[in-house]
Amino acid sequence: PLFFSGNGPSGICLSYLLSGYTPYFKKHSLHPHPILQRKLEEAPEVSVLDQDLEYLSEGLEGRSHSPVALLFDTLQRPDTDLGGTAESVLTWWQEPDRAIPHLVLGRNAPGGAWHSIEGSMVTLSKGEWMGLPDLPFKEWLKQKRRGLRNNRATAEDIAQYYQHYVVKKGLQQNFMCGITVTSVRKVSAESISNHTQKDLQEDSDSLWNSNEKSREVFQVDGFFKSVERDKEPFSIYAENVVLATGTYDNPTWLGVKGENLSYVHHQLSALEEAVKNNSVGIMSDPVLIVGAGLTAADAILFAHHCNIPVIHVFRRRVTDPGLIFNQLPKMMYPEYHKVYQMMKEQTAACAGPYECYISLPEHHVLSFGKDKKCIFQDKNGCQKAYKISMALVLTGSNPNLSFLPNNGIDLAIDSDQPVNSKRNPIDVDPFTYECTQEKGLYALGPLAGDNFVRFVQGGALAVASSLLKKANKNPP
Repeated sequence: PLFFSGNGPSGICLSYLLSGYTPYFKKHSLHPHPILQRKLEEAPEVSVLDQDLEYLSEGLEGRSHSPVALLFDTLQRPDTDLGGTAESVLTWWQEPDRAIPHLVLGRNAPGGAWHSIEGSMVTLSKGEWMGLPDLPFKEWLKQKRRGLRNNRATAEDIAQYYQHYVVKKGLQQNFMCGITVTSVRKVSAESISNHTQKDLQEDSDSLWNSNEKSREVFQVDGFFKSVERDKEPFSIYAENVVLATGTYDNPTWLGVKGENLSYVHHQLSALEEAVKNNSVGIMSDPVLIVGAGLTAADAILFAHHCNIPVIHVFRRRVTDPGLIFNQLPKMMYPEYHKVYQMMKEQTAACAGPYECYISLPEHHVLSFGKDKKCIFQDKNGCQKAYKISMALVLTGSNPNLSFLPNNGIDLAIDSDQPVNSKRNPIDVDPFTYECTQEKGLYALGPLAGDNFVRFVQGGALAVASSLLKKANKNPP
């Protein structure tokens, strides 16, 4: 059996592909990419899972660095980047004999971190890009008699859609929720009790093989919350483990004095909570928001909506091409462009048209005081102090890989630095997503550098293709 940690969109998509659902090129369909069309016509009777993914994805270009991510995306949404709505060129067949037994372990209900995000938040990506294979998101939303605002969906819609997908596709038996994984490590198969070994070998679908040279397996330890006891421990053994835990768990800290004080927070939900409790409001001292990404922008929009004064501190200059706002089309993201306008026009040096907001570009936080005074420094070394009501440090997050030896650092591209989805992902083979440093261990989604739902699915295709080859479940 196979186990994977994390039940967000990556985990759900992989479970679908390992449950016998098999993609084929749809007869008579026409892909706008002529070279890809010609390749797909060469062997229409062979499933995409069994074809050479490197050959199929060669020459594709798009908004991801992963060739397989681009391939699976363009097969499902052929002309979406050109604003088109061409149908998928894939048809799905269920072939139960090709299913690989697996368990998906997750802390929340299927959907992962989408359950932790404020429900009314609108997604960055277009709604149809949030969909999973063979159940278009738009169709599901129509059944709810809802439309997409600006072609985008709310976080609550997404979380509900992922739960619905698991039920609709009959994947529930593969999902275990309320699970915390505490350790994943290699052990020798001999060290496992004979009883466990015998059970595993009796499982006809098992990947265990008596003449296998390698006798090492992964031991997965953790606990689940049960009704009788608070924490029920478990240990499972598997030849292959897939890491799909995302990066939402572990917000980045600035590492400055006073950051551990009770009024300094690292998640947007703290602001929502403070508004609910009336601990911040129109008359309170400003809320400090640190960061220049989309989560910081969401916090500014939320505070602006509630008329809460904001001081916004970020290190970059407003014209920096690396700022995410400079990469988003204005028409599709009007609210983020409003934030960007505020950042440019409402600096402390010159008051602009927006009340209750001050922008401090090219500043960084030096310290947080017990008296709720915060000290900033600009690029010239000039210091300023402001009295604030609370601080939100929203400068990104890192994956929590404390369950891996050495926090998974040995698996990263730069093995001297912690794993980071943008700067230092886990080093994987681009066509199987197997870790280059640890055979049998796979990484998906943000851990492997794929940060958008539409692109994490290609990684799932690569993993499924690799596991089917290992289990010898590919037709000749």
